[in-house]
Amino acid sequence: MPEERLPPNQADIPHFRVLSIRGAPTTDPKDWKLRISGEVEEERTLSYNDVLALPRKKVRADIHCVEGWSVLDTEWEGFSTTEMKGVVKIKDSAGFVIAHCVEGYTTNLTAEDFFAEDSVLAYRLNGKELSREQGYPLRLVVPRLYFWKSAKWVNGIEFSATDRKGYWEQRGYHNHGDPWREERFRD
Repeated sequence: MPEERLPPNQADIPHFRVLSIRGAPTTDPKDWKLRISGEVEEERTLSYNDVLALPRKKVRADIHCVEGWSVLDTEWEGFSTTEMKGVVKIKDSAGFVIAHCVEGYTTNLTAEDFFAEDSVLAYRLNGKELSREQGYPLRLVVPRLYFWKSAKWVNGIEFSATDRKGYWEQRGYHNHGDPWREERFRD
């Protein structure tokens, strides 16, 4: 087992444990939209076909859950979060990002984590279209942070001048979530 790839107190497991608050919503890609808002010069809404037309990127990453499990060598495909810079003009004041999801779930990130080289808005996992349980039609994947920051069923990206805690962060999870520092819960 590649110990150096596992953060402290994590165990390598072969498959994801699928977790959600209310179960996987059913989303019709014809009706789904991605709204880009907040600290941008002009808000924009993308259809699923618009998302699929953006330059594709594959990211191979190890995923770490706050519950103590990790899945190594996952492959995500979608578009790099840095593509947002070509879709909208982001204001300099945007130091944070709030990912909005179907049914009102949110998670917060620093702009630095959102724009990390391996962060991607994914619609494929391990060579297959995302399942509903894994976030279809679009999932934010931020491998450097605990997996709750990789929000499922994303339908909005809000750039913000201020940090606003998301769903789990309001309920006692750490605001940042670095698995190598074991930032699981608030102090």
